Amino acid sequence: MSRLFITPREINFINDIGKEVIKDVVGQAIYYYTISTTKSNVHDIYEESTKKVFENPIKIDALVKYQPQDIRANKFGSEEYYTIEAYVQERDLIDKGISVQEGDFFSYGEVFFEIITVPDSSTIYGEVEHKGFVTITGKQARKGQFETHIFGPTDERYSDPDAVQDTFYQQRGFAKNQEGVTGDVRELQKNDVLDKPISGPQSVSDEAGSNAGPGFYGDD
Repeated sequence: MSRLFITPREINFINDIGKEVIKDVVGQAIYYYTISTTKSNVHDIYEESTKKVFENPIKIDALVKYQPQDIRANKFGSEEYYTIEAYVQERDLIDKGISVQEGDFFSYGEVFFEIITVPDSSTIYGEVEHKGFVTITGKQARKGQFETHIFGPTDERYSDPDAVQDTFYQQRGFAKNQEGVTGDVRELQKNDVLDKPISGPQSVSDEAGSNAGPGFYGDD
């Protein structure tokens, strides 16, 4: 596609649509843990660390492709192994100053994953400097390799009240929503091409629900 027709305005529009789908409709997220190079004791020669220290987790909005677990049998019985892919909007990572690296970790549900690949999924209409999404592929971390507090929903079988997410807050380009600072930037709003939505970030929650469960906006 010619750059004559795909200008920065179209690039911004495409990125904003991607953010709208991920942040205002899908509502999935991973929690990303990056290795701290300053806190970890790195060997001067081998540039490796036997004990890695991680920074505080960063919540990243993503579209997660959850694959069925691979069940393997060994001399101790059977074990479940998970591999998943998380599609993250490239411009959102740039806006937040996040650089996802192989070897870092993230969690989704109650499982922790080590990042094995982070390729660019595609360019936008062949313009090499503009990427649409990156695909984060993670394999389940070995037991004891990485353990920390679990964030986000896990499984409805658990009695923990946080095991099931019953609220979802949109972002819609606002610096803050009901959960706090979003870090969400919509380029068309930033460039005064579009106004921010008058109704603000909306939600799916008990406040807008009924006896049938949480509702959207002011639905009865």
